[in-house]
Amino acid sequence: MNSLKILSGMALVAALAACGTVGPNYKVPEQAVIKRPQAAAPFLGTAEAAYKSAPLPDHWWRLYDDPVLDKLIQQAFAANTDLRVAAANLARTRAVLDQAEEERKPEVSISAAPGVGRSSGVPIGSPKALPDKFNYDVGVRVSYQTDMFGKIARAVEAANADTQAAQAGVDLVRVTVAADTARAYADACSAVRQMAVAQQAVDLQQKFVALTDERTRAGRGTAIDGARARSQLAQLQAALPPLAAQHRVAHYRLAALTGQTPQEMNMHLLQCQAAPRLTTQIPVGDGAALLRRRPDIRQAERTLAGATARIGVATADLYPSISLGASVGSTGLLDHFGAANATRWSLGPLISWTLPDSGSARSRIAQAEAGTDGALAKFDGTVLNALKEVESAMTVYARELDRNAALKTARDESALASEQSHRLYQYGRTDFLSVLDADRTLAATDAAWAASDATLATDQIALFLALGGGWQQQ
Repeated sequence: MNSLKILSGMALVAALAACGTVGPNYKVPEQAVIKRPQAAAPFLGTAEAAYKSAPLPDHWWRLYDDPVLDKLIQQAFAANTDLRVAAANLARTRAVLDQAEEERKPEVSISAAPGVGRSSGVPIGSPKALPDKFNYDVGVRVSYQTDMFGKIARAVEAANADTQAAQAGVDLVRVTVAADTARAYADACSAVRQMAVAQQAVDLQQKFVALTDERTRAGRGTAIDGARARSQLAQLQAALPPLAAQHRVAHYRLAALTGQTPQEMNMHLLQCQAAPRLTTQIPVGDGAALLRRRPDIRQAERTLAGATARIGVATADLYPSISLGASVGSTGLLDHFGAANATRWSLGPLISWTLPDSGSARSRIAQAEAGTDGALAKFDGTVLNALKEVESAMTVYARELDRNAALKTARDESALASEQSHRLYQYGRTDFLSVLDADRTLAATDAAWAASDATLATDQIALFLALGGGWQQQ
């Protein structure tokens, strides 16, 4: 009979051990968007002359060869508060991973309980009362979770995936910080260029006002001509304050990005006269490189891996939890501490199994499976959004290049027309309104061209942001 019990127990343990790690083993699902050949294909916009399929450099801002921009981005990487938050989140997930891995190690507990008392209920003072005695109880217990069904292994797998997702989150913030810093720098420099253009128009108009007043005094003009010239001058001067505000606000953005207060930001750091802009073809790589490079794609994929591992954590609750334990100790009178007959010890497994409450476990499994479905949908959406952002940014930049070229032509023609109108007006060959109209057209096209140059600079940075470079450490 005893032999039968032993054999039955051995069979039960063998059957449990055969179960292995429960839950699905993670791999990127075949139906995921990232598995489609079209996702890794060359970009549609690569056909544009503005681009080439060469790999994107890790630190794309160095293509501008601007030491000030390089310095600002390095300062942002060192002191940006969003990066500090992301780093703290990463440290927290690493601590969670360490905690999960600690579950694999044996647990040791030590106890010591000295005391004093009497083991009889005879009243105090009675001749038969036993004396008070000092006693003790000390022991050491070691327990080890066998993880026969892989609950701890899946928890560690999930925590590891969460840590990798948090690292991708840090990389994503670095990409954003680099682009935001470059954009703020470009905005500040563009404002300088636009203010110079606007001031030039103001200076020319002031000369024209003086010329008109001179002609009026000489009897070759009218008072209304002077009023129109001064009105045009006031309109041109009105363009300067918003540009000055844009320039100052860009400095404040740079201060915040680099971890400084507005008072600490060196307002004389930026000596640029125009926004940095590449005039050569931009290297964009292809879809396959983008999918490997973008941190948000990596983050979404690692989140999916963690959600898949949690299915195994929930599934393990359907099975027994088995721990191996050993304890040794001594209990007795304090004046006989360590006596051989006071020693105790035990060794054996502890099996716990919550039955018949399998409904709660299956509910947790269903929740984990739904979470995995949601994580897969988010992963697919992240991939699709990345491809959309790159193609859109390439299209916007290419079409702005076309617009910029047209505006430059318009500006050159307007400058020629304005110059000729002034000469004709000076010799009385044309009327004042023709000159005024030519000057208005020149001011408008000059400002539009400068604004387009600023847009091109920000469009380039938006493209680099969409391409996802810049997270790599120095």
